[in-house]
Amino acid sequence: MMKAYTVTVALFALAFSLASASDPDPLQDFCVALKDYSDSKSAVFVNGKFCKDPKLVKPEDFFYEGLNIPGNTDNKVGSNVTTVNVDTLPGLNTLGISLVRIDFAPYGENPPHTHPRGTEILVVLEGTLFVGFVTSNPENRLFTKTLNKGDVFVFPIGLIHFQLNVGKTNALVISGLSSQNPGVITIADAVFGSNPPINPDVLTKAFQLDKNVVEDLQKKFGHN
Repeated sequence: MMKAYTVTVALFALAFSLASASDPDPLQDFCVALKDYSDSKSAVFVNGKFCKDPKLVKPEDFFYEGLNIPGNTDNKVGSNVTTVNVDTLPGLNTLGISLVRIDFAPYGENPPHTHPRGTEILVVLEGTLFVGFVTSNPENRLFTKTLNKGDVFVFPIGLIHFQLNVGKTNALVISGLSSQNPGVITIADAVFGSNPPINPDVLTKAFQLDKNVVEDLQKKFGHN
């Protein structure tokens, strides 16, 4: 009986830890992140950041300007992400939200990636996008949709997703994310561009590719 009780308690503890695996609710009105850690001796460390003394907080700590400026899409994928998170807007610390502006050149793409700490909700401001996400194993089910101006789409936390501009003109979206620092893992960069590189034998087996192909991909995505 005691053994069953212990197992039950352990399972509930595990479930609770998983359910709480997101940005915690704040226990104060705000906790503006310190950019200058020289003042950290008198500060409080909350959710990965030192907090500024509330008496020293200014309106500028809750302000970000420049999101109206288009990002440079002159790159290999034809897209640019401008991020507004706790690192660029200190007042977001402990509030559990952030946002990004994504600019797309014609036929530009935001490659398959995942946000390990946040759900994303996207609204199209200009252009036409083909978007989608893939569910976890074993189904790996693909959900896709073609979006036009004014359309909204949600990408669940942690799932691989993408956006592709299928139009002949530039496209623009704004996305909100359910974390002050949702993180991003671009699949190709992580797998073929890791530092140091993953042993090619591992990737050859995993992707059922010729080793020469794997090594070529590592050269394309590598940091060297």
